[in-house]
Amino acid sequence: MYPAFHKAFPEKVIVSSESASALSSRGSYLFPVTPGKTSPIRDGMGGDSATSEVSAYELYAVDFGSSPDLVFEKQDQNPYVAGEFVWSGWDYLGEPTPYYNARSSYCGIIDLAGFPKDRYFLYQSRWRPDLPMAHILPHWNWPGRVGEVTPVHVFTSGDEAELFLNGKSLGRKKKGRFEYRLRWDDVVYEPGTLLAVAYKDGDKWADCEISTTGPTAQIALIPDRGVIHADGRDLCFVTVRMEDQNGRFVANDQSHISFSLEGPGEIIATDNGFPADFTPFPSTERKAFNGLCLVIVRAIRGESGEIRLIAQTNGLPHSSTAIRVEH
Repeated sequence: MYPAFHKAFPEKVIVSSESASALSSRGSYLFPVTPGKTSPIRDGMGGDSATSEVSAYELYAVDFGSSPDLVFEKQDQNPYVAGEFVWSGWDYLGEPTPYYNARSSYCGIIDLAGFPKDRYFLYQSRWRPDLPMAHILPHWNWPGRVGEVTPVHVFTSGDEAELFLNGKSLGRKKKGRFEYRLRWDDVVYEPGTLLAVAYKDGDKWADCEISTTGPTAQIALIPDRGVIHADGRDLCFVTVRMEDQNGRFVANDQSHISFSLEGPGEIIATDNGFPADFTPFPSTERKAFNGLCLVIVRAIRGESGEIRLIAQTNGLPHSSTAIRVEH
């Protein structure tokens, strides 16, 4: 499309107004993984209609769209293209392609609860080449996959990386022409630690490490601010993160969590970013989706003091966090 348009209108600036339309469910990794740069979604290849999940390997798109990798390639092949607006930056209610028993879309770089998907880091590596960063996917909690091939991909603003599993090098790879991720597609899963060391122009640039965790042992509550105003409108967004006893993120946790609140505030919404979760937003109960959910707290107008948000799930001690409300 770009060459044809450029030929017809050589004096025009070209910007892609709705690029990609790639799809994924945050933190859900489905096997096998397509060996190609992009793929439509089918059961057994990128999608699971039984669970309404789309693989977070970030290689899958609507039939008329493509992965970010292919979008980047077409832009680089046609340097007169000035840039792009990605469809879409954020998941949104409605248009739940490819599964119409869902409430919201799958096409965001960020999910509906505001949590970045893996794709976020692929765009970061593209748009911020000056920022030292590396990102590994998938998570490394696969008790049912010991001895099975579990591809590992690395997004980095560097130009090459070496991957280690439990201290053993799995090889150093360099991005080729029109390549935007590094792939180790033959990794055999064993529990432990993955380490990616990225290089740029031959020098160490960034690293990333993920490990197999223990079982969920605690709920971490992380407010986005410690003080809100008593105007009846100010909000605090509290990330709910499931962790093992060492404080490591348990990326495959799906615990059912109940929330309560003490003090001059109210819970106005919860969410977990899963497009097929129809639990009403005002509910004070929510399942974690792949280790995360969100609680939104609002101050009561005219009342100051301390809000205490409490989270509980079966088998774990309750957790709480405090938020100050000031005039």
